[in-house]
This record gives sequence, C-alpha cells and structure tokens, in this order.
Amino acid sequence: MRIFVAGHRGMVGGAITRKLRERGIDVVCRTHAELDLADQTAVRAFFATEKVDGVVLAAAKVGGIYANNTYPADFIYSNLMIEANVIHQAYASGIQRLLFLGSSCIYPRDVPQPLSEDALLTGRLEPTNEPYAIAKIAGIKLCESYNRQYGTDFRSVMPTNLYGPGDNFHPENSHVMPALIRRFHEATQNGLNEVVVWGSGKPMREFLHVDDMADASLFVFDLDKPTYEANTLPMLSHVNVGFGEDVTIAQLAATIAEVTGFKGTISFDASKPDGTMRKLMDSGRLNAMGWRPLIDLHSGIEETYRWFLKNIEQDRSYS
Repeated sequence: MRIFVAGHRGMVGGAITRKLRERGIDVVCRTHAELDLADQTAVRAFFATEKVDGVVLAAAKVGGIYANNTYPADFIYSNLMIEANVIHQAYASGIQRLLFLGSSCIYPRDVPQPLSEDALLTGRLEPTNEPYAIAKIAGIKLCESYNRQYGTDFRSVMPTNLYGPGDNFHPENSHVMPALIRRFHEATQNGLNEVVVWGSGKPMREFLHVDDMADASLFVFDLDKPTYEANTLPMLSHVNVGFGEDVTIAQLAATIAEVTGFKGTISFDASKPDGTMRKLMDSGRLNAMGWRPLIDLHSGIEETYRWFLKNIEQDRSYS
C-alpha cells in the first residue's frame, strides 16, 4: 500500500508519516519546492504519475492570531486551493480513501461546551481566524460532497490544540504551549525571577500530544467504510479528536515552569485579552469507536521540552 502524506514536514504530518513507516507502509512525500499543492496542474500531474492508494491531507497554511489578522486573503486562498486540488485529484485518480485534517476553529465562538460535531455551522465564527476556519469547513464539505455524489470514503478529523516534537517555537508566530515553553526556558537560563503570562490565567484549554493525534488519525483512516443510504451524509465524514480534559492557562504555566526548572514567580497581565474562556472538544463519538489518548499532559510536556532542548540550535523557528 502506498500513502501520500501531504504536509509531511509539519508537526502532525511528520508524526503520521513516522507511524505509517513503522507499519512498513510505503509513504510518498513531497516538499513544497517539489510540489506546490495550490497549483492545479502540478497536483494533477503528481497524481497521474504517482500511483497511490490513499491520501492523508495534513498540509495547510497555518499561523497564530497576528498572522491570521494580517494575511487573511493568503490563509483562505491557499487553504482552499490546497484542499480543492488534492481532494478532487484524489477522486479523479480513483482513490477511495482520504483523510483530511481540520481544526477546532471550525466551530462557532459562542456554542455550548464541550464542542460537538453537531455545532458546525450553528453560529458566528471567531473573527480573528474566520478566513482560515471557512477554508477548513470547506474541506469538510468537499469530503462530504464527494462521498455523497461519487461514493468515495473521504473522512475528516478535527483536532484540539496540539503540541509535541516538531512544534513551532517562534516568539511571534507560535501557539500558547510552545510559546510558554520557550519563555520559561529563557527565564530559567537567564536567571529571571518572574515570568509574565498574558491574560488572567483563567481560560481553559485542552491539549493533545501530536503522537496521540497521529494514532487517532490512522485509527479513523483504518475504520471500515460505513454503510448508509444513498444521498445521506456519511457517518465518518467529521470526527473530533481531543484529550477529553482541559486545564487553565495558569495550571499549564505552572506545569511548564516545573518541567523547565523555573523557580521564580508566575504573574498574569489581566490587561491582555483572554480570548474564549473555554474550548473543550467532545470526543465521545471517537471514544465510542474504541480510541483513547495515551499521553498525559505532564509527560507530553516533558517530552516536548526534551525535543526543544535537543533541536534548539538547528530549529529555525526558534531564532
């Protein structure tokens, strides 16, 4: 079996690639320089040349709040083109099995917690990343629509906040977990007595280790094709993947301080925005199928910090 992993250099795509190769799967990968997924002609030629049996679509243009606010056109255009090209050419090439990786930002900002799959398209999105979220929703609907019209088995998984080896530790473009790891590491190295964390520390967030996400992705990818009546939505088109528990930002900061050896004071700048106060995924659907995460938060942060220390000199996202 040959599987094309689009986005193999990313944190999630890299973890999925490692898991597939551990199984002895022939994984086909291309860098952006080798294959621009936003180029329809190039993607068509790739699928015509490389005969693959399945696709994992983990490639995407991603970034934090600043990047999403500054380059909204880039985010919606690039992600729509990548999804449309890969999903359509997979169908055109006769590929039946495809897995699309989305994001929890697809859900409306003001909906009951935990976030269930049924919450999709029931309210307004978070304005700061709306273009990216709309592109990801389009990816889900592309998979659903090809399944309904052509009988393919294209599936989507929606992860919660991810972290782990291969994360982005850039000072401006990283997410909360890697950003705090870097800040507490630097405070420890420089002998600082205080680390100030943005916000009140009260918002709650859920975190899933990237290896658990890779396992969940392949678990969904491997499931038998569901049976359903013609012209109805397939049961596996959209599945949440979360850890099942959340922590406050204050608890997260305290855990990272312990792992990095920071002994000083942790303060919170309440003048900075907290954002959504809680964002917890309802992973009951996936859990009922038989999947559970294995890596607890403390152990996962320890492993991530070890990777950070090992790769700090070579990692361009750190400098």
